[in-house]
Amino acid sequence: MLKGNFFRGLGYLGEGFRLIRQPGLRLFVIIPLVINILLFGLLFFFMGELFAGLIATAMSWLPDWAWLQALDWLFWILYGAVIVLMLAYGFVIVANLIGSPFYGYLAELTEKHLTGQEVNTDDSWASIIKDIPRALWREVQKILYYLPRAIGLLIIGLIPVVNLVAAVLWFLFNSWMMALQYVDYPADNHKVSFPALRRLLGDTRLSAFGFGLPVALAAMVPVLNLFVVPAAVCGATAYWVRENGATRT
Repeated sequence: MLKGNFFRGLGYLGEGFRLIRQPGLRLFVIIPLVINILLFGLLFFFMGELFAGLIATAMSWLPDWAWLQALDWLFWILYGAVIVLMLAYGFVIVANLIGSPFYGYLAELTEKHLTGQEVNTDDSWASIIKDIPRALWREVQKILYYLPRAIGLLIIGLIPVVNLVAAVLWFLFNSWMMALQYVDYPADNHKVSFPALRRLLGDTRLSAFGFGLPVALAAMVPVLNLFVVPAAVCGATAYWVRENGATRT
């Protein structure tokens, strides 16, 4: 039986957008934002080239059946949906890999704002720099979790007709990954391992999908996706404070 509250989960990203406007959090929003703007421009260019090549290859695999050829516009839409979802989470992966030390500290500040309690007493820039290797390794763990599943879905998504299911599976998987990606920051601040985090999110799976769904949608919208990352970190921290407490009551 799925636990949690899907509709409560939907509200956390909106709360995150409200939190990033708080004076004490703005600096750790602006720095990653500048990085994201530069990164998204490069990623959009390279993924556009990859998209054109994949579409041409996939369409050449179609048998020469009249009804399939008549539906080529549908396959363009489906393949496009898969590529957009790949771009959305691909952007998130790279942006978080670069900005992870800032996002970990942003999660700390957000939790302090929400609870009034310190998460880590050492809040110096030296501490942030020293924490970079551990933060990067945490991002690598998420990538290693994501890649084999993404490759499997990509293979399914390149099969004509079967990709009708693949687009839905991609979207559900991306929603789960967005929740896992961002709730990991406050969880890591509390020394919760990545496998333990997956179990905790599984305990409130409906809330996790509710939180991940709007993040996944926002990540696909140009310009908005530049702002969604810090907002998702703050929203995920609110998720951690409330949902993690709920699983222990």
